[in-house]
Amino acid sequence: MGLKIIENFDANFTLAPEAKETLFNLLNHQDFLKQISQQLSNREISIQFTELIFQPVPYSSQTPKGMPIEFEKYHHSDEHIIINVPPNFMFKAKIFKPSRLCAIYHLIK
Repeated sequence: MGLKIIENFDANFTLAPEAKETLFNLLNHQDFLKQISQQLSNREISIQFTELIFQPVPYSSQTPKGMPIEFEKYHHSDEHIIINVPPNFMFKAKIFKPSRLCAIYHLIK
């Protein structure tokens, strides 16, 4: 069985306003921010949700990081982290398409 190469993948999506509000509230919740910062190092680091989310894309020569090109600058940044949005957050926000999202956080030093 050979690999299927995907040349073009449409990563555009639109969230309903209620779903977006619920998701952003969950991603901004103090307990969740604390959990992420504790996992980054042995000490707590302050982080801030940038309100930037994206749908992961298939790896290709145009998208070697598995993300839309406009978000790759955050992948290379020492001041940002990218996380997978927890599936239970997607469920609570009633987001089923796309099935996966990533969120970008800014590290505050």
